[in-house]
Amino acid sequence: MLRGLIRERRHWGDFAEQLQAQFPNRTVLSFNLPGNGHLVHLRSPRSITAMRQSLRIQLRLSSLNTDKIDVVAISLGGMVAVDWQAHFPEEINSITLINSSNASFSPFYQRLRWQSLGKILSILFTVNRFQRQLKILQLTSCAPMQHLGVLVRWLSWSEQYPVTWQNSLRQLWAAARFRCTDKPKVATLLLSSRQDKLVDCRCSEVLATHWQCEHKQHPSAGHDLPLDDAEWTVNQLSSWLSLVDPS
Repeated sequence: MLRGLIRERRHWGDFAEQLQAQFPNRTVLSFNLPGNGHLVHLRSPRSITAMRQSLRIQLRLSSLNTDKIDVVAISLGGMVAVDWQAHFPEEINSITLINSSNASFSPFYQRLRWQSLGKILSILFTVNRFQRQLKILQLTSCAPMQHLGVLVRWLSWSEQYPVTWQNSLRQLWAAARFRCTDKPKVATLLLSSRQDKLVDCRCSEVLATHWQCEHKQHPSAGHDLPLDDAEWTVNQLSSWLSLVDPS
């Protein structure tokens, strides 16, 4: 599982446990991108390719005994997943992209909705950690008042591993430049949120059209779909993966 911009693996929250419960015979893993989480001391790469290489190394170091993996990725993490399967399809069984985008098909003002650009810049340069995490929650969830307990955890993690504004900008730069026109070489599922305030849902719609792949859209969730509706997300993955890999 791969998270997005300035997020770490713990931000999957309860969704990770629900996914593991749904697939008790599988190993559910999540790694941090350089500059996030326990890798906060590292400089974030300014390219999706370099991020992908870091994750491949982490996977090998995990000693997971498998030939192929199924990747579930959100936002910037989805770009890493697309790049990974494009260059090393023999390592990937499938990819699920949650509210992701691609500069090859969508304009910048949809990939980061122009209505939210001011809020994004405010988040990057807000010094007060509580205010920063609150702004992130308000931007990425359509029901922020239901996740106040989550906000407390986010604040604790941000104090433990504070992401620098320099690394935030490097990750944003990498995401802005990512392009991949070729249809994925592996089975691909797109999940999007109709009420996403960060990335326009049309970004997933256009990917589904160009790549001719499965696309499911949630009518009311925000950008952090696994946070707003973990059950729906797990059910979509379960149904789809049973067709992709019946074993």
